[in-house]
Amino acid sequence: MTVRTIYLIHHSHTDIGYTDRQEKISRYHAAYIRDSLRFLKKIETGEMPQWKGYRYTCENFWQVEQFLKRATPDEIRTFETYVAAGTIDLSLTYLNMTELVDNEILLRKLTEAKNYTERFSRKFDSAMTADINGFSWAYAETMYQAGIRNFFSCLHTHHGMFPLFHKQVPFWWETATGNRLLVWNGDHYQLGNDFLFSPNTDQSRQFDVEGFTESDWQEQLKLTEQRVSEYLTILDQESYPFDFIPAMISGIVTDNSPTSPRMMEGIRRWNQRYQEQVMVKLVTLSEFFEELRNSDLELPVYRGDWPDWWGDGVGSTPAATKLYRDAQRKRRLIRKLDPHGKLGDAEQLQEAENQMMLYAEHTWGFHSSVEEPWDSFVNVLGMRKMSYAVNGHQLISEELDDVLAAYGETTNHLEGENRYRIINPHDFQIKTIADVYLQHWQTVDGSYFPWTGEAIAEVVSLSDNQVLPSQTSHSSRGKKISFMVDLAPGEMLEVGLRRKKVSTPSVKFSNRAHIGTELVADIASYEGYSHDVSAYGVLTKDFQLTLDGEVGIRSLRHLPSGRELIHPQAEEALFSGIYEVTPSDGDPCGVRRKMGRNRKSPATRRSFSSLKDLRLLENGPIYAKLLLSYTLVGTKMYDVELTVYKEIPRIDSKIRLQKEIEWAPENLYVALPLTLGTPIETTCYLEKSGGIMRPGIDQLPGTNTSFYLVDSGVYYTNQDQQLFVAVKDTPLVTFGPMTSQLVALCTPESHLLNRNVMYSWVMNNFWETNFNVDLAGFYEFEYVLYLPDVQSEVAPATAIAKAQVEGVPVIAFKQDTEKKEN
Repeated sequence: MTVRTIYLIHHSHTDIGYTDRQEKISRYHAAYIRDSLRFLKKIETGEMPQWKGYRYTCENFWQVEQFLKRATPDEIRTFETYVAAGTIDLSLTYLNMTELVDNEILLRKLTEAKNYTERFSRKFDSAMTADINGFSWAYAETMYQAGIRNFFSCLHTHHGMFPLFHKQVPFWWETATGNRLLVWNGDHYQLGNDFLFSPNTDQSRQFDVEGFTESDWQEQLKLTEQRVSEYLTILDQESYPFDFIPAMISGIVTDNSPTSPRMMEGIRRWNQRYQEQVMVKLVTLSEFFEELRNSDLELPVYRGDWPDWWGDGVGSTPAATKLYRDAQRKRRLIRKLDPHGKLGDAEQLQEAENQMMLYAEHTWGFHSSVEEPWDSFVNVLGMRKMSYAVNGHQLISEELDDVLAAYGETTNHLEGENRYRIINPHDFQIKTIADVYLQHWQTVDGSYFPWTGEAIAEVVSLSDNQVLPSQTSHSSRGKKISFMVDLAPGEMLEVGLRRKKVSTPSVKFSNRAHIGTELVADIASYEGYSHDVSAYGVLTKDFQLTLDGEVGIRSLRHLPSGRELIHPQAEEALFSGIYEVTPSDGDPCGVRRKMGRNRKSPATRRSFSSLKDLRLLENGPIYAKLLLSYTLVGTKMYDVELTVYKEIPRIDSKIRLQKEIEWAPENLYVALPLTLGTPIETTCYLEKSGGIMRPGIDQLPGTNTSFYLVDSGVYYTNQDQQLFVAVKDTPLVTFGPMTSQLVALCTPESHLLNRNVMYSWVMNNFWETNFNVDLAGFYEFEYVLYLPDVQSEVAPATAIAKAQVEGVPVIAFKQDTEKKEN
């Protein structure tokens, strides 16, 4: 079908920190709205009749927020007059987000935008997003719940790709609950600028001392005709089915572009000459969707996730991302402890959420971060970006302190007993580990802890005086005392510490054959003696962990079900490291650009960690702790600390590494080759932005299968058994072979991906523009493997809700009371 109408939608793309300081960009967008008011007033008064028809769409509500907090009352009244008239339009998205965004915070911000529009008589139910190339399936549901019914995606195929194997395609996006959004899967967010409707653009390169003359206009219109014709020819060749086409346009070709009414001059000239063939109209986002819905088109319906190609930015700032993730968990905990917001500071919490939103926004630094990593401006903007995570974490932590204080937490002081309150904040029974800490100056019944690991304290339930099984170890926060708790929903348990009698039995002599005079226990189990914990493996009632001096974890078997948890196709040991670097040949930007959508190339050099030491660190009644030390190219240290619990089906892993600096593109992965028995019988789910999906299965056709950005973790199910993998600090995961290959978009064959080997993509500096290139430093990343105690098949969402609490299973804090005088 021949295109008869081009709908141009004028907006300014928001990239917070890509073209200038983040706070400066806030001022820019407030000024752009103020400029639009000035232009509309000039049109109204007849001063600039050639601009008649000018419209401006605020790409997101964040732009409106920046204007409203800086505008005068008169400016606000003028703005709302034009909004009511429809010459200024509001998109109901908040910012262009990564999938890192917390779903509850997103819903609040989208709802605020919708609530603001309720003051106008006309309908607002449309939203747009630009630059990013994907949105979680749950994001669609969140938009629908916030009143959004139309969604325009302005993709950017720079290291990304559009879904459905075609762009400029409308479709119905059905959410997991059956709600539907009308989506226009569009083209680049500055496609309209390529047509050169504005005079003297930086693309037309019209430079003359006389300014942009009538002659220049005629020459530029020839280029416009050529470019429009070329674009429409491509559409014809691809059997484009509609007689209209939308295109986004900015004032100039740059992110955070000023608004300009001068495109109306070119549009008017075009229509005077070509409107019989192709009419060009400048419309708002709402006007376009009104036209689209009135077209009565037969559109396909698709269900599933739309994984973002640009989510990998979170891996270029792993330390800040870890802070952000911890803030997410604390915020969710606050919502459970204080559901009505009565115990903390509501303004403080809201500001924390605002800071978290800005960190989750898609811009990851200044545009020359890789080209000029030494540049002062690059470093300032990089630190500003990370400060959003830091500030959000600090404010959330202070809010949690306020809430816990309301529950009875007290500050340190020398007097009083060692009393603690343990709270199950969840709405289901939980059996887990609680931890309390004693610093070096604190005592138990007047006695200081020795510097050795000797445990002088026992944990006592104050309600029944029962001693709870416990284990003491050293930590950076002092002595950590871990103990088992089994709590009903919302239950609070008070415990105390008291000194226990410590006797040191003689071990010099023994009549049993399990230890020699050098006091090394290295005899295997025999009748009457069980050696369940050693550097060769750990045996609990739930797990049989087999360790190998060459590779590390050789096998992990779940004993109640008899199922092996290590994937049979695993080529690397569980929690071992993989490092990749691609030679740059002196051009760190060019080598990245040439990779396209592949985060590695045939020239990429790949190294695998090599085990150099394996030691048993602790063995007590609660857990056994082991240390696996590896060598790995790109690092000076790569250690894995394993904690295997004896009374619950849980294993914790801490990856500790010292990363060396490298300017060339690099990736670091942690192997997570897990399954739940036979892979063909196991289904993998990812928890993303408040929803769940099966990678390779629950996806829109043509979407990204190279990697995924998850929320709390990954969930495996096999009939009546579940395995949850909490990726606490590192949200990116990838599946399948490590080798470089052609990029596979989602097709019906992609379901095989669901049963493939998984890796945690810990860090990368892939993007050639605005990623943080320096990944050097010390890091600690945590993972939790947990098998929920269920007796039958349960819905994945229910199982994940229970398993994800392993991030923060219970709350434990000190309640000091003054000692009573006898």
